[in-house]
Amino acid sequence: MARDRMWLTDVLGAAEDAAPVGSLDVVAQSLRDRFGARYASFLFLDIVGRKMVRVSEDADSQRGRRAEQIPLAGGVYDEVLRTQKLVQVPDDGRGHRLLAPVTNRGDAIGVLELFLPHVTQEVLEQVEEAAHALAYILVTDRRFTDLYHWGQRTTPVTLAAEIQRQLLPTAPSCEAAEFALAATLIPADNCAGDTYDYTLDYDTLHLSISDAMGHDVEAALMATLLVNASRGARRAGADLAEQARQIHQALLDHGRSTFATGQLLRLALDGTSAQVVNAGHPWPLLLRDSTVDELRVAVSLPFGIASPVPYRVQEIDLQPGDRLVLYTDGMQERQAEAVDLRGLIHDTAADHPREVVRTMTSAVTEACDEHLADDATIICLDWHGPRTRGRHASAGADTGCLAAHGSA
Repeated sequence: MARDRMWLTDVLGAAEDAAPVGSLDVVAQSLRDRFGARYASFLFLDIVGRKMVRVSEDADSQRGRRAEQIPLAGGVYDEVLRTQKLVQVPDDGRGHRLLAPVTNRGDAIGVLELFLPHVTQEVLEQVEEAAHALAYILVTDRRFTDLYHWGQRTTPVTLAAEIQRQLLPTAPSCEAAEFALAATLIPADNCAGDTYDYTLDYDTLHLSISDAMGHDVEAALMATLLVNASRGARRAGADLAEQARQIHQALLDHGRSTFATGQLLRLALDGTSAQVVNAGHPWPLLLRDSTVDELRVAVSLPFGIASPVPYRVQEIDLQPGDRLVLYTDGMQERQAEAVDLRGLIHDTAADHPREVVRTMTSAVTEACDEHLADDATIICLDWHGPRTRGRHASAGADTGCLAAHGSA
């Protein structure tokens, strides 16, 4: 077993020595050498979570050209991502097709696919370990190359959508001992101003969701003001009231007479405090003991609307086992109004937050005939409560996830 671990160390070392765009080649070659793999490829989950995009050993594929796109719903890749388990499929008597989840701290990046002549239980375990190592390689290397951005984009991206996308955390999902969360943003045809954000420090989970009024580049620029004012205040150690004040002031000073709704949350990881500021935003939905209700917190005016009254910080009652869902009004406007959010939250109570947000945004997209009039954004948080031990990596998280994985 120590020798097997040395193989993974060699793979990580070789990947580090390679150029960022060459890491996949290094891992593929190592798998061929060790297991006699006939073929190895990696499939990304696209931005909206509805397709897999294959990045193979073919150079054109790695440049984002002619990459194979595969619908996700109901297929074997869907099963791998949903269960976070390796799936083995017989390959017409020629060997075995293995598909392993590539996931880092709850962020389901994609799937590693191999064709092997024969497998044993030890081989299956080593492939799972290789996929987990690949997740770390990809998380590191995507800082240095656009390869992984190409792989995730299955439709053209406008300037407004490009600005909006860069405001979001790198990973749309995160797990720790105390919680699991997932978020997604489905942009409108004429991109609006939705954003979400999260980060984690030693003792606090920070969450936010916002909706800047307007459309296209103007809305994206207002969202940029809002998000960066929020992060600047947070990183300077400001409390929730001061964070809200600085967002508000940024829009007053530079927002061109526009405004934005939003919610800011701070959750103490030891369970002693859960605070929220609601600036004109739809109430969250809370799933507790099989019942879904609105969390009716007091609502302050939206950010950017002048008022002598400071933003109100409220304590909320969040209990272990609760599921909290934050969303923007695009999830319920116009045709999307037909989507029963409460019913979907109830029916997906046993699912991971990753699957919850995918189910809900798919329902909204379908209700709008694939053409949203407004951005639709959602955050799903499962609160486990204070824990003394971390979650196991096979569940998509690493023990002791106390370092920031969002936009710290």
